[in-house]
Amino acid sequence: MRGKPAKPRIIKPDPKFGSVTLAKFINSLMTRGKKTVAQGVVYRAFDKMKELAKKDGLKVFEEAIKNVAPQVEVRTRRVGGANYQVPMPVRGERQNALAFRWIIGAARNKKGQPMHLKLATVLFDASQSTGDAIKKRDDVHRMADANKAFAHFARFSR
Repeated sequence: MRGKPAKPRIIKPDPKFGSVTLAKFINSLMTRGKKTVAQGVVYRAFDKMKELAKKDGLKVFEEAIKNVAPQVEVRTRRVGGANYQVPMPVRGERQNALAFRWIIGAARNKKGQPMHLKLATVLFDASQSTGDAIKKRDDVHRMADANKAFAHFARFSR
């Protein structure tokens, strides 16, 4: 690796709930630098989730992130001229990043509703361990399980 690793940025917690994880989620939802629009979408989705789940929106959000976050993933490793899909554990920061990406992707793929309603339904489904984001996590886990035979190549990381 060239140079020094980048220093992690300190992200301020979101103004309404004081959660750093939620602030990171809002940042990943944001498009074209419109943070207040993204915050509005997330807060309206939390209000809708409060109606759906009869629980606090932040609790449903944290449960959804915990359910969607993958434990293992496959990474490509080149050994002796052949490429292998090697299952490896996922670090905590990457778990959250993948969970955010899959939840937002599932919400954006739904059609015919405003974004806050789509996001609310996807988060609620994920907290119940159903829906497209959970399906994506299960696919990743299934792929890692199918390639368990190549797990011994994980030791030879460079």
